[in-house]
Amino acid sequence: MSCTVVIPTIGRPSLRVTLHALLTALRDGAGPAPHEIIVVDDRPAPGAPLPLPPPAGQRIRVIRSGGRGPAAARNAGWRAATTEWIAFLDDDVVPEAKWPARLAADLAALPPEAGGSQGRVSVPPPQDGRAPTDWERNTAGLADADWITADMAYRRGLLAELGGFDERFRRAYREDADLALRAMDAGHGLVLGERRLTHPVRPAGFWASVRAQAGNADDVLMWRVHGPSWRRRAGEGRGLLRRHVLTTAAG
Repeated sequence: MSCTVVIPTIGRPSLRVTLHALLTALRDGAGPAPHEIIVVDDRPAPGAPLPLPPPAGQRIRVIRSGGRGPAAARNAGWRAATTEWIAFLDDDVVPEAKWPARLAADLAALPPEAGGSQGRVSVPPPQDGRAPTDWERNTAGLADADWITADMAYRRGLLAELGGFDERFRRAYREDADLALRAMDAGHGLVLGERRLTHPVRPAGFWASVRAQAGNADDVLMWRVHGPSWRRRAGEGRGLLRRHVLTTAAG
């Protein structure tokens, strides 16, 4: 199976460690190497060169998407690719040593009607024994989420058929669920694979939980596009928008 790995990034300060570790894991992992790795630089303006490891046989290409958000960055990545499969990864995940081999096995085992394959994601708990913060609990939810692009592979033909990710989703939130629901509505099956990776909790500031509430606007867009049953179909629990409104009103 020919596959391109697409990794969008906004150039966070931690990228020197996380992206370097990710690309090194893909380079050194057991199994067939991806045909190409496309790193999509979504910084609004050009900055310092991204910290890429020595290629050592890898074909790594960096393209720019102009700071238009993760949906637009992923679209730029898959449209620049030429392979049958596109595997999307976050820029801070850590694949297992056998990830390339298991990706190839996952894709080879798919029936013709399947349009996508999701990897299995684990999130490490806090190491100091304390209770997790809201930000850490939100990240931990990725381990049980359906069809997240922390590790999600799609047929390129499906992406072309559906027009890719909806670029109205400007944050890293709900754009993956939206694409998955549209894929299933179009008759394309999505399958959970056997490959695994770890998604560490990246550092977040004091106001991270407040900034996360901007995702309520994306929930409203999901409702408009997919109807009131979208949460059940996307494997999501009941939202907290009503509680947030009541809490704000009481304040």
